[in-house]
Amino acid sequence: MSSFFQSVHHGDSVVRTTRQATPIVSTRFFSAFKPIQFLENLKQMRFSGQLVFTARTGQQWFIYLSLGKIICATGGVHVVRRWRRHLATHCPQMLTRSLARQWDLSGLDITAFTACWEYQLLCLWVAQQQISREQAAKIIRLIITEILFDVVQAMPVTHQIKEDHSLSGQLVPIDVQQALTEIEIRWQVWRDAQVVHYCPNLAPVIKQPEQLRQRTSAQIYQTLTRLLNGQYTLYDIAVLMKRDVVQVVSSFLPYLHLELVELISIPDLATPVRPTVPTPPIISKAAEPAQFLVACVDDSPLVCKTMESLLTAAGYEFLGVSDGLRAIAMLLARKPDVIFLDLVMPNTNGYEICAHLRKLSYFRTTPILILTGNDGIVDRVRARLVGASDFLSKPLDAGNVLSAIRKHLEQGATRHSSLP
Repeated sequence: MSSFFQSVHHGDSVVRTTRQATPIVSTRFFSAFKPIQFLENLKQMRFSGQLVFTARTGQQWFIYLSLGKIICATGGVHVVRRWRRHLATHCPQMLTRSLARQWDLSGLDITAFTACWEYQLLCLWVAQQQISREQAAKIIRLIITEILFDVVQAMPVTHQIKEDHSLSGQLVPIDVQQALTEIEIRWQVWRDAQVVHYCPNLAPVIKQPEQLRQRTSAQIYQTLTRLLNGQYTLYDIAVLMKRDVVQVVSSFLPYLHLELVELISIPDLATPVRPTVPTPPIISKAAEPAQFLVACVDDSPLVCKTMESLLTAAGYEFLGVSDGLRAIAMLLARKPDVIFLDLVMPNTNGYEICAHLRKLSYFRTTPILILTGNDGIVDRVRARLVGASDFLSKPLDAGNVLSAIRKHLEQGATRHSSLP
């Protein structure tokens, strides 16, 4: 296999006859990371749950976080292929053993197997001392990097967050900044190799066998026919050849440019674990995010921006107000369903605004949540006296913010349903 790479890089006939390709420079490079940089907000707010990315095609990727750190990731077009590749590289004994026994699930509660079975299997194997914690952490980190790369390549994508505590950080959680740094390096390598437009989840197949035979040696052609049979993706071939996937894609570029080889989509392998699909919880219609407008009155642009990112990703509409003096007029104009109110602002304060709002008939029962960096008993008592519904401390915690919104919306729905 090494001779294949040597011939391509050192002047095989296919390279000499390949027309000069126009350099591919991605104009998306500087904006490609915007969707995944939302992870930084979730890190700052110590979010626990799912971050779901959705492409225009409907393809989805799921990032699981605990207190702002990444536990694991799954989704995409080839969940099982990706899993088997990384097992073959880092835990080959488990791949052979598991395939022979159709995966050892004796230690798992299958009824609770609702998300990220790859992670749960790793947790099981570490607990059984069949693999080391370091091996599991390496596989998880590679899966996360691969998934984030897929998300960047799939732009534009949308993102949404969901509260989810089904997984715990039993293994080593991954720092968000570390993951973002790794994906930026990976994207830079692909850009420098001018292959950013080639998806490594596609499978190369021979399109013109006779022309390919004429342009390659017998040995290279034999290697190509064995690998380019529509059964292996570029990622798979990289593992088989023990090469970096960028090197593999670069080596196939001459054949792709001459249209001797083409890239096609292939299906995933059979799922080794078929999780039980849980019955969706019955949620009060009053608590469905899409119907509600949440306002944040805070003189800090960073707080408003962070809240906007969090709440829009959770499905709420958002209104940010940075000028405390204009707050009442803007709130009256939009009539939000929940109001977050900073305690300390220039020219006014949260107590005064809250007291004014409670005098208005429309806002007498609206949930008003005070935000402050000074979590003292005096502030809490005073906030209650002016009619505040709740009190949240800064720096904001994503779980607390979302739980508070949901709690007060559901309490409001209960109050309304009890009215004659």
